[in-house]
Amino acid sequence: MTINITVCMGSSCFARGNDRNLEFLENYVKDNGLDAKIDLAGARCEGKCASGPNVIINGKEYTEVDETKLKEILSSLN
Repeated sequence: MTINITVCMGSSCFARGNDRNLEFLENYVKDNGLDAKIDLAGARCEGKCASGPNVIINGKEYTEVDETKLKEILSSLN
């Protein structure tokens, strides 16, 4: 099963932490050998800046995402 992760790259989300979230996700994929299991992509602003940083994982939108929240989400998928 492929895990689809889309990171909002809009300026608000990026400035509010998605720059760090993207780096964490790239390292997580590499460190855990998940290149074939995780499809990581960026997206344009979805207009939901007030609740950012926003990340979509397997079609479910997560708001106010940080590294801790990402770890919890990813561990729940395994």
